[in-house]
Amino acid sequence: MKHSIGSYPRVRVRDDGRQVVSQAGAVLLVETVRKSGLDQAVSAGLSPWRKPRAVHDPGKVLLDVALAVASGGDCLADVGVLRAEPAVFGPVASDPTVSRLIDTLAASGEKALQAIRSARAQARHRVWQLADRAAPDAGGTVTIDLDGVLVIAHSDKEDAAPTWKRTYGHHPLMAFVDHGPGGTGEPVAALLRPGNAGSNTATDHITTAQLALAQLPKEFRRGRQTLVRTDSAGGTHDFVAWLARRGRWLSYSVGMVITDAIHQHVLKVPASAWTPAVEADGEVRDGAWVAELTGDVLDGWPKGMRLIVRKERPHPGAQLRLTDADGMRLTCFATNTTDRPIAELELRHRRRARAEDRIRAARATGLRNLPLHRTAQNKVWLEIVQIALDLLAWMPMLALTGKARLWEPRRLRLRLFTTAGQLVTTGRRRILRLARHWPWTRHITAALERLALLPNPG
Repeated sequence: MKHSIGSYPRVRVRDDGRQVVSQAGAVLLVETVRKSGLDQAVSAGLSPWRKPRAVHDPGKVLLDVALAVASGGDCLADVGVLRAEPAVFGPVASDPTVSRLIDTLAASGEKALQAIRSARAQARHRVWQLADRAAPDAGGTVTIDLDGVLVIAHSDKEDAAPTWKRTYGHHPLMAFVDHGPGGTGEPVAALLRPGNAGSNTATDHITTAQLALAQLPKEFRRGRQTLVRTDSAGGTHDFVAWLARRGRWLSYSVGMVITDAIHQHVLKVPASAWTPAVEADGEVRDGAWVAELTGDVLDGWPKGMRLIVRKERPHPGAQLRLTDADGMRLTCFATNTTDRPIAELELRHRRRARAEDRIRAARATGLRNLPLHRTAQNKVWLEIVQIALDLLAWMPMLALTGKARLWEPRRLRLRLFTTAGQLVTTGRRRILRLARHWPWTRHITAALERLALLPNPG
């Protein structure tokens, strides 16, 4: 009779290992920083904040924190993970030095934030050029999704307030560039707001859209080739008028609240006017129809606006609202696109749901909470989170293929970044050896080979 010794093998542990590198797979992020030129851009942008005879460059310090966040950290002190591996990440500033830099940048207000944003825009333009056909602007269009995020505060932070979901914290408004079904997305704006900030505040939507457009190449900062999508929070007269203003000419697809006037018009739509909704593969969406509303329901809105409504059988267990009709769930959106069928426009607007994936990725990348106390500090933290999300979007876009191109941050960390390695020095070269038995080692080496083939900045 054999006695069981447990489900897992027993391993003896010793602390005398040498040249072993933890988080070795994070060299993918380091190479992405180098090839994108982000390190040079941030260093140049933050040069006014570098003190004479300072040991650490402010740009390098900020990027180190962003790399730590991209690797799974959620506070400034997590930069210690990088500090423990100087052979991979170089010299990393101490915790007090990092804190002092954040305080200095926070005290500079919008000047420091603008410097960081300009550096990100410069690097983004280069990355999109390097990505070529994989870039979000490869088809001649760019889609920006705006959405709010609730960030819960577990302590009394500056500007934290009760939220509409009866929680307590902040309510940032963010913008993401959609990479389409073959990719993920990248952040282009984040506006920090108190928890009680309104969901449909037109001023905040305009400010966030302006920040987002400033991150795009110049040819996409105005014109119909740039599409701005929002949920019903953006369906206000002021925001839609701003999008459609003469000289800006942006395309928009904005969710609308089902008002009583819209509800009454829906009841008058004849059965022959309803068109079956479609899925992404072109097949008919079961139990869903779309129609366009016309007439006085468009009074007071910008010229050329189209109002499209969808009715759909509710899912099992879903409760109908007062604005629904005939047992059907009603949703509505406005757009100024005139050369496409309404079923295709409704599908395009429905794809705005990918913004929820971007928000989930942001929560898993430093936005689960705001770790600092003052609002000015947390604004800098939001920029750090966006840099981390940029790197997590740029690296797959430049270096990964197939299904790996769609991996979200948690899977990238679990399969790629946490890979351990052995650092070997031969002559003047340092070689990082990864475990051959690790199933995703080939993903890492192939990605590094693709990055190596890209031209260096400058």
